[in-house]
Amino acid sequence: MNQKTIFYLSSLLIFIFFGCSSNNRQDRDNLPFIDVRKNYPEKEIILTDIADISYVHLCSTDDDYLFTVMMIDYFITNNTIVVYDVSSSSILFFSKDGKPKSRFNRLGQGPQEYFNLSSFFYDEERDDVFVRSRGERHLQVYSSKGEYKRKINLPLQKQFKVNSMISAKQVITYRSFISFDDQTFLMFTDISPATEIERKEYYIPPYTSFYHISKKDGSVLDSFYLFNKDVDLVEYEPGSRSYAFTSYKRAVKSIDGFYLYNPETDTVFFYSKEKILTPVFHKTPLVSDLDPKVIINNNILDSYKYHFFSIEKIAYSTKLSPNPPQYFFHDKETNEIFRQKITLPDYLGKEFKITGRHANEEDGSGFHVVLTLIELKQAYNENRLSGKLKELVATLDELEDNDVLMLAKFK
Repeated sequence: MNQKTIFYLSSLLIFIFFGCSSNNRQDRDNLPFIDVRKNYPEKEIILTDIADISYVHLCSTDDDYLFTVMMIDYFITNNTIVVYDVSSSSILFFSKDGKPKSRFNRLGQGPQEYFNLSSFFYDEERDDVFVRSRGERHLQVYSSKGEYKRKINLPLQKQFKVNSMISAKQVITYRSFISFDDQTFLMFTDISPATEIERKEYYIPPYTSFYHISKKDGSVLDSFYLFNKDVDLVEYEPGSRSYAFTSYKRAVKSIDGFYLYNPETDTVFFYSKEKILTPVFHKTPLVSDLDPKVIINNNILDSYKYHFFSIEKIAYSTKLSPNPPQYFFHDKETNEIFRQKITLPDYLGKEFKITGRHANEEDGSGFHVVLTLIELKQAYNENRLSGKLKELVATLDELEDNDVLMLAKFK
């Protein structure tokens, strides 16, 4: 038996082990299929039926706490709303009722500064703000007041065993990180484990590696991986260097674990806090059989009754918004799939799209939506607002105040 066959069989056994883990929430044969060719019916969900809703205006009486519309990232904890203002590179902290708490800006290229911030996480209990700059192999840690605490170096490479005789080194390129528990982050990379020469000789397929990284010192405490197919998710314009791609996530936090997904292999997995990996649902046809390619974007948001997600087409176009995503939800009780129509009694005429893109990063128990103040004022003048939202908007000035943040906590 040659090296290529040995490695392929060992890879297949690992995949079967993960796919047939004990404690599966449902049998693999009974998993729902998302058929991207099908025209699913639309069904309305009233937000207040599935979530407790609150509205927060992040106080802007102090100019230091004003931020640029559409240039912000939010992080929501039990007691704090954290805003990263991309335009100024400032990190702002507000209480859940919108009052300013603290802020800092450590932009720069010095040893205790961040540059081109790509992601951040706030551990409220320890008052640790973890910041990663794009392309850097370390995390900087600050307090919520900007006091520098420490630097966490991330491992550069990991030994990968091809078989009992051969091993290779994988260069780890971190794409993203989310909190797994009090002690570790879950980070991932989708770089092949070996060089192209080694891949050709020993047939090492591409895969996505997931690492449990210590929040204390950056060491790798555990790891696992999902195999991929050699599918190019970039669509090139014929006869030119122009191309199209869509931004997708391979890991999203949920109420009781994580959703992991390789668009190249069409299966969504659930990864529990007990480190059990279980298939949840599949997409059909295979992405490799589609032209243009269509993927489930792993923006999966898991309420207690539904999976909310989007499907996106990868196709080159000269239009500004060529391939808008389509939004769906899966009813976990009936196994039915519907197109989303999400409405809110306090905001008539407004429809919402729910995905994991706006999930609460700390525990996945809810999500947030930015309600643009200019649109809110127009709806107010047209008498389309009611309840607490109407009362709040009446006190705000669209030219001087921050937008309104809607917080949803699943029932």
